Amino acid sequence: MIINRRSLFGVAVATAAGFLSLTSLAAPAVAQEKVTVFAAASMKNALDNANKAWGKEVTVSYAASGALAKQIESGAPADIFISADLDWMKYVSEKKLVKEDTKSNWLGNRLVLVAPKDAAKPVEIKPGFDLASLLKGGKLAMGEPKAVPAGKYGQAALEKLGVWSSVEKSVALADSVRSALAFVSRGEAPYGIVYQTDVTADPGVAMVGKFPEDSHPPIIYPIAILTESKSKDAPAYLEFLKSAKAAPFFEKEGFTVLK
Repeated sequence: MIINRRSLFGVAVATAAGFLSLTSLAAPAVAQEKVTVFAAASMKNALDNANKAWGKEVTVSYAASGALAKQIESGAPADIFISADLDWMKYVSEKKLVKEDTKSNWLGNRLVLVAPKDAAKPVEIKPGFDLASLLKGGKLAMGEPKAVPAGKYGQAALEKLGVWSSVEKSVALADSVRSALAFVSRGEAPYGIVYQTDVTADPGVAMVGKFPEDSHPPIIYPIAILTESKSKDAPAYLEFLKSAKAAPFFEKEGFTVLK
């Protein structure tokens, strides 16, 4: 029997093409097992530890809640959104980008004032406290209020306490709460406003005071599965994060698990 080389080549190409077609069809099913999370930057330490306990593949993008919400609006692929405030969750919710029956208010936090650890002295945060004098011509690091919830809460607190106008021009705006923390840790700002949970993330800073809880809106972290989620594991992962098994990872970092 004589075998034509051209025929053999054609069979080989067809076989390879068929294999590639099957592979391309199978690939999405595998990818759907991974959970992709968009989470507020202040979640990093606690969420990273919780994900290790979850034991399956989780990819997390950490950034300011506003930046993440805008990415979701632009079509960035993700399964779960964790915001550091209610407003940015409301933003994506109103655009029909979350599964409403999965949305809940999950965690709470506190707003604090930090300083470089080697220069930290207690500060009594009360109406009219002289923050401008404490800065001594230096900068006050905090998140950009329009995009970073910690910055929004910080401005609200300083306004309520009657000191915002005295420090407004000294504010060094950061693109996330962790960036504000870094400014203080590197000595670029003598004070910064961050969350209580951020303090343990950097050994170079120390908490010097807590803002009164009634000086700003309640700090609540909502969580939800996104409408365009493709992960089959997303519902189970969400259930895990809200379970008693995962709670200690968040409480250890200073979060309050809301019931």
